[in-house]
Amino acid sequence: MTHRILILGGTTEARQLAGKLAARASVTLSLAGRTESPIAQGVPVRTGGFGGADGLAAYLRKKHIDLLIDATHPYAAQISANAAQAARVAGVPILALRRPGWEPVEGDRWTLVDTSGDAVQALGPAPRRVFLALGRQEVAVFEAAPQHHYLIRSVDPVEPRLAVPDAEYLLARGPFRQAEEHALLEKHRIDVVVSKNSGGEATYGKIAAARALGIEVVMVRRPTLPDVPAAETVEALTLMVDHFVRPVDERGV
Repeated sequence: MTHRILILGGTTEARQLAGKLAARASVTLSLAGRTESPIAQGVPVRTGGFGGADGLAAYLRKKHIDLLIDATHPYAAQISANAAQAARVAGVPILALRRPGWEPVEGDRWTLVDTSGDAVQALGPAPRRVFLALGRQEVAVFEAAPQHHYLIRSVDPVEPRLAVPDAEYLLARGPFRQAEEHALLEKHRIDVVVSKNSGGEATYGKIAAARALGIEVVMVRRPTLPDVPAAETVEALTLMVDHFVRPVDERGV
């Protein structure tokens, strides 16, 4: 029996997981379609939304999906909530790939906030030189604080651009090495970094560089995600999937 697995992706780990599972099952990778030029995925890809939890549940039934894997970004809270609900409604098992977040270490100057809007307030009233490393969909709220200089990095262009008098835009796709981030922060005389706690190594360079330079980091906390069976690494989740797809008499249970 060939199991059908739907992976909700958009992360490096989702792509890696799809590649590992392709030899074990019939894998489809679903992307939200928010990135204009996504990296080639190596397995069949479905692009676009499902129409909420009900739409996803209908898709799971229609395509006879045997296992749903949530490997979305740690901040894609609504998608994760929809996935958990859809799995319940459709009666399909669900697993999640939950990349561990970063933890502050000695020398870090983190200011923790709950939302991007809170991050705007945390910058304070005095003009600052701000590096926004949040992704293009989170930066519009900073129009509420036009007194700052902003360096905004994103994979795709920010459109429309912010209605602020002093902003620079940088198009780039990680991973970003610490030395490169150190040079970037120095070149632009950044005195505060605004970041999500994405976890992983690909974008940690800016956090390490900020620590080395004594720069404050306004860190947006992760949202609460559904309580579903989960693993922190591709390797660990692959083992969980192997246990699921192997016949019962081979599992040792």
